[in-house]
Amino acid sequence: MVAYSFQPMFVDPIRMGLGLIEDMTDVARPKRQTIRATGKKRHARPGEIVQLYCQMRTPQCMKIGDGRCTGVAPIVLQLSREPYVEIGKLLEMPKKIIQRADALDFFATQDGFADWAQLREFWAKHHPRVSTFRGVIIFWEPVPPAEGNSR
Repeated sequence: MVAYSFQPMFVDPIRMGLGLIEDMTDVARPKRQTIRATGKKRHARPGEIVQLYCQMRTPQCMKIGDGRCTGVAPIVLQLSREPYVEIGKLLEMPKKIIQRADALDFFATQDGFADWAQLREFWAKHHPRVSTFRGVIIFWEPVPPAEGNSR
């Protein structure tokens, strides 16, 4: 199993995406993906259970729930100048480039943000001096209660 840690602002969108709380689309959209850097530790593989936590390695750590990885793809975020998102080939889906403002906003909501502007603010705060990010995007789906999540 692979574990991922999230900021508190993502807890309710993740819970919603896991089906652990009621749909609150007026407040947030369900979050079933995360963007991560590539590094020494491996990321989840399709079919594996992902453990989702808030503030791991702190006294405030809490488990949000479990999901099943449905796919992993390379991603590029261009956060400055002419912004775009490029998601590499994922299973049967071809590479996807997102450039239109409304499409960038939609992508940002899928990742737990209100819009593209909020995503960019978050990245500027937590990843200063990063104008182009290259990493992976990990997608998951809810896991039936008998397999992981307790409701």
